[in-house]
Amino acid sequence: MKPRRFPAAANLFLLVTSIPLIAGAQAPAVPPVPPPPPLTYLSPEVHPDSTVTFRLRAPNAKQVDITLEGAVTHMQQDVDGIWTATSPVLAPEIYSYRFVVDGTPLLDPRNANIVDNLLAPSNDFLIPATPAMPWELQAIPHGILEHRFYTSQVVLGLTNNQSDYYVYTPPGYSEKSHQRYPVLYLLHGYSDAADGWSQVGRANLILDSLIASGKAKPMIVVMTLGYGNMAVLKPGRTPEINRQNTDLFSKALITEVIPQVEANYHVSKKREDRAIAGLSMGGHESLVTGLNHPELFAWIGTFSAGLNANTVSELQNPSAAKANLRLLWMACGVDDALIKPNREMIATLKAQGYPVTAIETPGHHQWPVWRDNLIHFAPLLFQK
Repeated sequence: MKPRRFPAAANLFLLVTSIPLIAGAQAPAVPPVPPPPPLTYLSPEVHPDSTVTFRLRAPNAKQVDITLEGAVTHMQQDVDGIWTATSPVLAPEIYSYRFVVDGTPLLDPRNANIVDNLLAPSNDFLIPATPAMPWELQAIPHGILEHRFYTSQVVLGLTNNQSDYYVYTPPGYSEKSHQRYPVLYLLHGYSDAADGWSQVGRANLILDSLIASGKAKPMIVVMTLGYGNMAVLKPGRTPEINRQNTDLFSKALITEVIPQVEANYHVSKKREDRAIAGLSMGGHESLVTGLNHPELFAWIGTFSAGLNANTVSELQNPSAAKANLRLLWMACGVDDALIKPNREMIATLKAQGYPVTAIETPGHHQWPVWRDNLIHFAPLLFQK
């Protein structure tokens, strides 16, 4: 029998199709198409002319706004889904901002600087100055900032009854030294935590600068959690809760924080070497605590104090002569909604004989005002 012959094309087909079967090989896989690189962008971008561009990628959003120190600006979207807005020229300062995406607040995912707040966190950025402003990090001697925790028997609503405070000790402070320092109890505002003045207010850097320049006396600064009842942070708070919050805070400060500070740090126990000051809610607490305890505090400062019609009833009304204050310094921004109750309280205290130093500055209810207040208030403390 003659062998069967195939056409040349058929022979080629058999040869090609049989190779994988003979060698056990597989056809090479087609490499996958790499995904497009993710869009990268910078936010915030501080320009040499002190304008700032903010960016946020939100391709599905219908509206994105940016709130910069209370001022709202609408952002514009590009073809890549990135929303952009550029500020006007900004003065040297630390500014806080956050985005609002279709009505929902949102932090800037490109900015690692987060302003801690119990109710409304935000981001911040710095517009530097030449020469540097007191709140900027400078090549000068620095004090030490310590964070301390303690179990409170007074404050209501704390997790496991744990409260905290920060202590700034000035350059040159030594536990081995017997030198006694004056102390300022510096209180934060509503919704801030104990780190409000150190993290956002930069109080430690401000004191470093003032002490290095000889404008302020070396002092210890205690920044404590400013609540007596944590329920004050919840919706539906009442005037009774507000009053209890102030009363219990004053008790915690006087019976728990001050004794701990005086036991662990070289601070003077003289009233002439003890001051209390605060912003907003902390300004209200400073005024009430300071005037009700003139045996403890000779220096009082309020920055945009959160005063209301009930504040006068909280004061035990010691006579101005009995209070014997070295300084009662009350400041508020002229655009602040609290300017009216502050003016009314100043008039009331003056009518009672208190020598109030009343200060009105530009600005509204914002940290740039309060940092500036501290810069002008601290040099007045503990002077003869």
